[in-house]
Amino acid sequence: MTQHDTEPAPTTELLSSGEFGRRSGLSAKALRLYDMSGLLRAESVDSTSGYRRYSRGQVERARRISLLRRLDMPLAVVAEVIDAGDGEALARLDRWWAGQEAVMQARRGSFGWLRGQLAPGAAIPDQKYGVSIRTVPTTKVATIRTEVDQHGLVEAMRDIEWAIRSHLDLQPATSTAEHWVLYHGMVVPDGEATIEVCVPFKGSVEPAGEINIRLEPEHREVFTTVARDDCFYPRIMRAYEAVAGYSAAHALEAAGPEREIYLDYWDQITGADPYVHVAQPIKE
Repeated sequence: MTQHDTEPAPTTELLSSGEFGRRSGLSAKALRLYDMSGLLRAESVDSTSGYRRYSRGQVERARRISLLRRLDMPLAVVAEVIDAGDGEALARLDRWWAGQEAVMQARRGSFGWLRGQLAPGAAIPDQKYGVSIRTVPTTKVATIRTEVDQHGLVEAMRDIEWAIRSHLDLQPATSTAEHWVLYHGMVVPDGEATIEVCVPFKGSVEPAGEINIRLEPEHREVFTTVARDDCFYPRIMRAYEAVAGYSAAHALEAAGPEREIYLDYWDQITGADPYVHVAQPIKE
């Protein structure tokens, strides 16, 4: 038992941590954690006993924190949502939730594909992809690199995109829904490889922490377009095969890592809409 587990009766001005926890739905352990992290500071702490007390005005903030944590939102994201104004908090909550739904959609797609292959008499559906070549201009991007395996790929992509966009939101910069994921190695279920999430933007932005600012040079690339409903493993591999086959047939040499260029936010389009370009930069 710790010194915080037994407390005197609450005063009329402030609530004890026990009473505050009952009103807000937060455990004593959670309150200690959020107090230490600065997410939910106690209104007062007795210098002798260490008892924490909270104001009644903090109950609503605590309830929101409790609800966000029930959604399995990471603490860093909770802090961004809870400290934003109502309009910005709503936008950030919607953006994070859309990412969670995209993760589930990718898993559901993989499950459905595998289940279909296991059904009696099942055949792999024939999916044809048209391939083109285009020139991509020099573009300024904010990027983060990380190591990830296939199991955590979609969630990592969404978390990194969230972190970059949150940083850009605080800067004199403008960006669109488009963003890229560069594969600097082969991401497989049993081994990690480096990916780089890039968000193109216009404006003046300084690097911060893991976020790097660089210029993506002008280049030509071979690409094909994948609909949202087909953007899951292993079905998306047909698009990669189409790009590789076209490059081999035309003796085109790779000039950079393979990439996926996402064209819009997942929740802003329908399943049949174009969602991602699978692309391979090539030498002139």
